[in-house]
Amino acid sequence: MTELTPHPGAAPFWRMVLAHAGMESRLMLRNGEQLLIAIVIPVMVLIGGYEGGKHLSLSFAKTPQELIDTIAPGVLALAVMSTSFASLAIATGFERRYGVIKRLGASPLSRGGLLVGKILGLLTVEVLQIVVLSVVALLFGWSPQLCLAGLAGALMAALLGTAAFASLGLLIAGVLRAEATLAAANLLYLLLMAGGAVVLPRTSYGEFGHITKFLPSGALGDAMRTGLLDGRIAWASLLVLAVWAAVAAVGTARTFRWE
Repeated sequence: MTELTPHPGAAPFWRMVLAHAGMESRLMLRNGEQLLIAIVIPVMVLIGGYEGGKHLSLSFAKTPQELIDTIAPGVLALAVMSTSFASLAIATGFERRYGVIKRLGASPLSRGGLLVGKILGLLTVEVLQIVVLSVVALLFGWSPQLCLAGLAGALMAALLGTAAFASLGLLIAGVLRAEATLAAANLLYLLLMAGGAVVLPRTSYGEFGHITKFLPSGALGDAMRTGLLDGRIAWASLLVLAVWAAVAAVGTARTFRWE
């Protein structure tokens, strides 16, 4: 005999988290400004950096092959920074302003599940970014080191970079108003992109390069280049990213305001 008795209740935790992650990634990809930061700007930096670099005397790249092999990992690092920092901070800032986070907090999805869903949404978008940028870079002749150590180093760089920049983005979005978050996130993003040694190696910055290796942008760029250019794991850079992630996560947990 068929059981027709209703069983009201919330869906399983991971089904709710995955549903929220899917919604987060769809919202990010449907937003024109977010799509500009996540996809368009990194592609423009990749193409512009390669075409412009061929006409300059760069110390780190004597040939077009060396140029694309150096720039491509840096642009992948930039894509991770774009999505996990700028896009997340701006989106979360306006979600707080419009009360979206407050209402989600009243749903069966816990606050921890909400954060996990956001992170999984970020990782989904980052996979799409890496696929698009890798295809464009390969069209320009990119020849990455695909050994196990290099791929493991690049994967750890992407995961720790996501953790560090997502924590920094939530730290800003959790204490500032939406308009201030928009301005601060865009300003920091531009400063780190131009002077943070994420796209270009820190040897291009002279004496300032000794400082950039301690910045999250410089550490992420160094770790990604070491993995995909040299086929090694940059343990020191990964440690810097882990420290930034831990410090920013503690700061976010203590200061984030849900309303």
